[in-house]
Amino acid sequence: MKIGKITCLLTALVMVIGFVAPASASDVTLSVWTNMTGVANQTFAQVCQDFTELTGVKIEYAAPANDYEALMKTKMATNDLPDVFSTHGWSVIRYSSFLRPLNDQPWYGDVADLIKPVVTDPANGNIYVLPVDMDIAGIVYNRDILAEIEVNVDDIITWDDFEAVCDKVLAAGYIPIYMGGRDDWTIGQFFDWVAPSFFVTNDYYNYREELLDGTFDWSKWAELADTFDKWNKAGYFNKDAATSDYDTTTLELGQGKVAFTFFGNYAAVDASSKGPANVGMMPIPAYYEGDTPTLIAGERLAVGIWKDTKHAVSALEFLNYLATPEVMSKLASSNGMPAGFKGVESDTGVVRDDLAKYASVRAFPYFDRVYLPNGMWNDLCDTGLGILNGSMSTEDVVRHMEMSFQDKFDQ
Repeated sequence: MKIGKITCLLTALVMVIGFVAPASASDVTLSVWTNMTGVANQTFAQVCQDFTELTGVKIEYAAPANDYEALMKTKMATNDLPDVFSTHGWSVIRYSSFLRPLNDQPWYGDVADLIKPVVTDPANGNIYVLPVDMDIAGIVYNRDILAEIEVNVDDIITWDDFEAVCDKVLAAGYIPIYMGGRDDWTIGQFFDWVAPSFFVTNDYYNYREELLDGTFDWSKWAELADTFDKWNKAGYFNKDAATSDYDTTTLELGQGKVAFTFFGNYAAVDASSKGPANVGMMPIPAYYEGDTPTLIAGERLAVGIWKDTKHAVSALEFLNYLATPEVMSKLASSNGMPAGFKGVESDTGVVRDDLAKYASVRAFPYFDRVYLPNGMWNDLCDTGLGILNGSMSTEDVVRHMEMSFQDKFDQ
């Protein structure tokens, strides 16, 4: 798609729906926020700069990382959002009432079949974001360490198998799992990765309906909290798990000191930029015997437009710029993920072969985005940190999660 074509389409759109174009693009400043980190954040910042040079539209870009969700909740409460922002997995459930529907855009028919259901509102068929890439993820791991201890990653079927490998990693002098608790989203990510195997993925023994209808027995959460606590006490996590951060996680992974991290493929990209380690992606083990390993699926970089923006034309022009194959490929590659459009190639880098290898593995959405009420992501982060720093017992965690669930379920 050429920029000239985009401009023509946007001009037609102005005539049809009555948007008033700014007198001069140089008079427009768009506020653009994302939750990107590392290489992906740097790449998005460069794309913003390129757009300004091309169009004259200035961009105030912000990526508040660990504070993104809290800041966006504050902005929603005051109805004062950025002109353009990433929805970090919540384009339908949390942000749809604040976003402009995008079904009328020239690229709508190009959205990949795998991501379209994730970003489509089942109530009305609307999509509210441009899905730049598709988050298809598992556990990012160090191939060299597993080769040294003579472990075939495809033999890790259950969490029991995984624990046996962690014991071997420890014995070899490496850190089995790295946690960056100062960036508490890294802890929430762990629970988002592991919880489905306990409560969702087994077709014959699961709590999908109970979580969705509010009748879940929260005493069952103790099994997951106990596992996290057990791994902590076994020394599977780095000793500074409660105070380290994401950047150190990917540095240690890239330097070949860590076997496993519970992040998306962007962590493999970031680790590869910081060291020579040979990293890859593996499916997430099962909890129950007879179940199979799975993957996580969802939004990663998905960008929408605030419905009350005063710069709708420029915001649409920016989104259409992100939708061009060259730009989309660049951004998707920076996250190490498949592009969000049919026919757009991206460089998934060190996980390219893994994505192809595990293409038929079942994928489930991020746990909190489907099975927990809005706002409970913070509870995953807080209770996990409480276990790490010793301020919460399993009983405390279960009690906290149950009370929060009950408080938020009907809101």
